[in-house]
Amino acid sequence: MVSKVAAVSLEPSAEQAFKEALKLIGRIDDLNTRERSVVVKVGVFDPKADHHSSVDVVDAITRSFNKAPQIYIAESDNYKGKGSERLQKWKPLFSERVVPFNLSEDTDTKEVKIVDEKIPLSHILFKPNVLVSTHILRTYEQGSVLKNLLGMIPDRKKVRFHKKLAATLMDIYEAIGGIDLAVLDGTYISLTVASKAKRVAANVLLVGRDAVAVEVVGATLAGLTPEKVPVIREAMNRGIGESSIDKIEVVGESFASLKEEFRKLIAQKG
Repeated sequence: MVSKVAAVSLEPSAEQAFKEALKLIGRIDDLNTRERSVVVKVGVFDPKADHHSSVDVVDAITRSFNKAPQIYIAESDNYKGKGSERLQKWKPLFSERVVPFNLSEDTDTKEVKIVDEKIPLSHILFKPNVLVSTHILRTYEQGSVLKNLLGMIPDRKKVRFHKKLAATLMDIYEAIGGIDLAVLDGTYISLTVASKAKRVAANVLLVGRDAVAVEVVGATLAGLTPEKVPVIREAMNRGIGESSIDKIEVVGESFASLKEEFRKLIAQKG
């Protein structure tokens, strides 16, 4: 089966863009059910830096799962602070059904092997729950929607995993049964990972059922060579997802036009 990745404009609204993206990649009826809760894993490393999916994009995601009994917006603690504090970025979305969830505070866990350690991961991360990974478009060779998996490790000292980062991320991916929906928020493209990183308005949303394929498309637009991105290479070695840009069907906006547009944006602002 060919991996599809939708590339759509975020104008006039994130909600409209997300609906269009889902139409392009196929319906998500198997994910949007009354029997399955949804976990939206956001990536917010530093609450003072605006390097995370916007409130509008996360709102569009939660609205699309209108049948789910519970939607968790999830993050864990890190050395910058508690996950519950950083999740306040999405406070306008919280309700009885859409709730913040600090993965570091869950006492109901399942122990899994991640590289050479046994790590207790929150019970909400496992099937039958639906997992959505959302992060930003960036020129970062360690990844984005896949790198977001590191935030599932509950303790604050995650930096120790950076020496074996690609293997760590794919171990987590396999342990939890994969990512069901990947969303790259290209409201802006971030040109570095620093707290005061340059960013350029891009106004594009990338959505797909194959998280590796979404990462590959995002990396290509960001001017990276996908096969040189360690986590994509690790996924390829394990036979996870589609890692070849030539075998991914990009639907929606013209991919050739997007690549040229991004090349100019990065060249002007980099």
